[in-house]
Amino acid sequence: MSTTPTCVYTDGACSGNPGPGGWAWAVPDGPFASGVEGHSTNQRMEIRAALEAVRALDGPVEVVSDSTYVVNCFRDRWWEGWLRRGWTNSAKKPVANRDLWEPLIDLYRSRADVTFRWVKGHGVDRMNAFVDQLAVEASLTQVGRTGSLAPD
Repeated sequence: MSTTPTCVYTDGACSGNPGPGGWAWAVPDGPFASGVEGHSTNQRMEIRAALEAVRALDGPVEVVSDSTYVVNCFRDRWWEGWLRRGWTNSAKKPVANRDLWEPLIDLYRSRADVTFRWVKGHGVDRMNAFVDQLAVEASLTQVGRTGSLAPD
């Protein structure tokens, strides 16, 4: 079993915010997938992309996202405070998007082989551009798709 993590790029998009949403994940030279949510937000789609990627991939995974919301949740361990406070944030308000955060955090905690890394969005990273394109396409068409070979 390989201990080298699978690098997976994730992104989310909305046509309007809120509006029709799309999410996507892709492994360089590997599988990719996108999906939709009829009424969503950019933040929800960013979380959903990471959740779907972690659900789909076995073994160690490095999630690469341009969402500071997603990356900082794990890097800065926001989730620990949410759990300690009964799913309320530091302002004592309910955590937004708990229905997506909860399963992602559960997977993160149970697997102990998932890491997160931030990448600048809309920059020069080809894989970030690819998942952005897939997520935008899904949000606009409301049709997801899968494939076995994402571009490298």
